[in-house]
Amino acid sequence: MLTITPRLSIPLHEVEFTAIRAQGAGGQNVNKVSSALHLRFNIKASSLPDDIKERLLNSRDSRVNKEGVLVIKAQQFRTQEKNRTAALERLQAFIAAGAQVPKTRRPTRPSRNSQRKRMDSKTKHGKTKSLRKPVKLDH
Repeated sequence: MLTITPRLSIPLHEVEFTAIRAQGAGGQNVNKVSSALHLRFNIKASSLPDDIKERLLNSRDSRVNKEGVLVIKAQQFRTQEKNRTAALERLQAFIAAGAQVPKTRRPTRPSRNSQRKRMDSKTKHGKTKSLRKPVKLDH
């Protein structure tokens, strides 16, 4: 079991790992050892509560594809086991972020004093601009 919060956890059989070769520099070792990992987690088919699933699927995260599968690529470390741990930690953080209920926004109105200050500054600015006009001479 992967514990997300004290009351939320997911079984590890819902997480799929695929070993791949890591990108980047590393000499001969990088060409022959599959130390990087792809972690796949199907959000739609998981045992998570429906409200959390919905928040995760609606998140604008590029790691979630159209089928609702989260793909995390871990290639930071040279060993597969460390990359596996790192990928699980990132999955844990992603689900924990989706488990938090966002605060509902309550629209506020500007105070009467702030409205008065705004109108005063507009009036002052208008007077300043009117003083810049050319002077009309009467003959």
